[in-house]
Amino acid sequence: MSVSSWIALAAALCAAACCSTVEAGSVRAEQPEGLELKLVTFNVRYGTAADGEDAWPHRADMATGLVGRLDGDVIGLQEALRFQLDAFEAAMPGYAEVGVGRDDGATKGEYAALLVRTSRFAIDASGTFWLSDTPEAVASRSWGNGITRVCTWARLVEKKTGDAVYVFNVHLDHQSQPSRERAAELIAARIGAREHTENPVVLMGDFNAGEANPALQYLRGERERASESQAWPEYTPPQSPALTDTFRAIHPDATEVGTFNGFKAGATNGEKIDHILVSPGAHVLDAGIDRSETDGRYPSDHFAVWASVRF
Repeated sequence: MSVSSWIALAAALCAAACCSTVEAGSVRAEQPEGLELKLVTFNVRYGTAADGEDAWPHRADMATGLVGRLDGDVIGLQEALRFQLDAFEAAMPGYAEVGVGRDDGATKGEYAALLVRTSRFAIDASGTFWLSDTPEAVASRSWGNGITRVCTWARLVEKKTGDAVYVFNVHLDHQSQPSRERAAELIAARIGAREHTENPVVLMGDFNAGEANPALQYLRGERERASESQAWPEYTPPQSPALTDTFRAIHPDATEVGTFNGFKAGATNGEKIDHILVSPGAHVLDAGIDRSETDGRYPSDHFAVWASVRF
């Protein structure tokens, strides 16, 4: 064989080795490495509210069906009472629950629960802390919030690869801005104090705060603190985790972003108060707000928010 023939053969072999696998006449690209997961956050509206036609018994199937269709690997639910979580678990086998009721640290009161797909993830560590000056004290409150607030977290390890991620699910106060600000800083402190700092982070939930709120600006790294310094002169807030808003990574110019609907049709012009935030450097593959309805009825007074992310 001539030298030119050897060169041609070598080039052909190299090209074949470098190409992606060909199946059914099409080229399938190699998938990049990294932990990829689907995230969902959904405020389900507490099930004992006197909501008339929108009361839980009339929308339970819609709510569980919606979350099932979104098919998240990790789902954060807010306002869920014990019997509502039981309904989700009955309708969606294959998920493990993380969280406790905020009123007694067991089953009473609303949860900020996480549902974790057990076929993919093992729960390595988890817990719930109260958004107060004494976060380990059950049912504790501080900073002006009249209602007890909690954050539930878990470190999840993918069974196939050993890759891990921390997920925090929160429901911030709906009235007290000082509470939202200090709660954001407390969560930032917990993120910074996690045992495995090399693992990425997800923070999601109902923040009761729009994108321009100081609490969100702080969490995104746009300001050094969320709280007003004069209110707590001897307090030094932790460093911001500088998280990325998954929705804005995909939809930077969207204007109809309202996530609270109040069970009313067409409620899209309000603020985006439900958020999924992730570690800087994460690759956001897709994200959206699910506005599903059935004959003009909604599964909750909030829209579900979802994101697909690769770390």
